[in-house]
Amino acid sequence: MTAIVVDRLSKSFRVRPPSARGVLAALLRPEPATDVPAVRDLSFAIGRGERVAFIGPNGAGKSTTLKMLTGILHPTSGHAAVAGFVPWRQRRQLAHRIGIVFGQRSQLWYHLPVRGSFDLLRRIYDVDRAAAAARLARLAAIFDIGGFLDRPVAELSLGQRIRCEIAAALLHAPAVLLLDEPTIGLDVTAKSALRDHLTALARDEGTTVLLTSHDTGDIEKICDRVIVIDHGRLLLDEPLERLRRDFMQRRAVVLITAEEKPALDMPGVAVSTAEPYRLTLSVDTAISPVERVVGAALLRLTVQDLVIENPPLEDIVKAIYRGDGSMEQRHVPG
Repeated sequence: MTAIVVDRLSKSFRVRPPSARGVLAALLRPEPATDVPAVRDLSFAIGRGERVAFIGPNGAGKSTTLKMLTGILHPTSGHAAVAGFVPWRQRRQLAHRIGIVFGQRSQLWYHLPVRGSFDLLRRIYDVDRAAAAARLARLAAIFDIGGFLDRPVAELSLGQRIRCEIAAALLHAPAVLLLDEPTIGLDVTAKSALRDHLTALARDEGTTVLLTSHDTGDIEKICDRVIVIDHGRLLLDEPLERLRRDFMQRRAVVLITAEEKPALDMPGVAVSTAEPYRLTLSVDTAISPVERVVGAALLRLTVQDLVIENPPLEDIVKAIYRGDGSMEQRHVPG
C-alpha cells in the first residue's frame, strides 16, 4: 500500500527583483516579476511503514515539498497524495491522518500547561478520552515528559518542549509522520528514545515516516531509504545500505593488539592512525574486502579487540555532491 505519492510535482514563486533606481521609481515602475522554481518535476512513492530520509543542501526544496504534502502550499503543477488525500484540496481530512513536527514551529499553546494543549489536540482530532489517556501515558514514559505535563509550555527548556511537540504529533496515532529537523535541542537520551520509537511505530503499526534532518545520526538510526534532492529535482533515491555501498567504498577498521607497534600491509589498505597497541586502517573494499583484511589481521597480529565502522552519512552526501559519477538522477522503485 502506498502512503505518499508525488508525481511530477513543481512549485515556483513569483519574485520581483529589487530595483536599482530607488524606492520611488520602484513603486512607479516596478521591475517585472519572474518565476523562480523551488521544486521541479519531483516524483517518488513511499509505501506504508517505510522510513525515508528526505535530504539535500539548504535551498534544495525540501521544506517547500513538505509544505505541499501538508496542504500549506498549492503546487504550480503536478499531483500528490498523502494517506489517500490530495493535501491542498482535502487538508482537513488529511490532518487527522498525519502528524507533523517542525523543529522550529510549535503546535502547543505557549501559556497553557502541556496537559491542556494535549487535551485541546485530543478534541481537535476527536480522539476518545480513554484512548488518548492511555496513549499519553505511554508517550510520557517513552519521552520522559510526565514531570512537566502540568507546567506551562513557556517555562520549558527547548529540549523539554521538543519532546512534548513530538508526543503531541503522535497523540492521534497518525498513519504518516512528516518530521522536519525533529531532534533540535534533544539530548542523547531523548534522541535515542525518539529513534527507537519511530522504528517501532513503523514496524508494529505501519506508520510511514518522512524525515528531513541535518543530523546524520537521525538518518542512519531511523531510516532505511534515502531520497536526495538538489535545486528542486530528484537526484537520488536508494536504500541506505546501497547508498553506502555505491558512494563510499571505504571502511574504517580499528585494531587493538597485544603488539605495541602493530602494522598491516595490504593492497587497498592505508593507515589512518598508528598508536601504541592501536591501529586504525582505511580500507578500500573494492580492492580488499573487509573480511579479507580482518582475516589477515587475525593471522598476523594478536588482536584483542576489533571495530569495523561504516562511513558517516555526511561523507556520503559530500561524495554525491562532488559528483563521483553520481550526479545523474537515480531511482529505485519503492
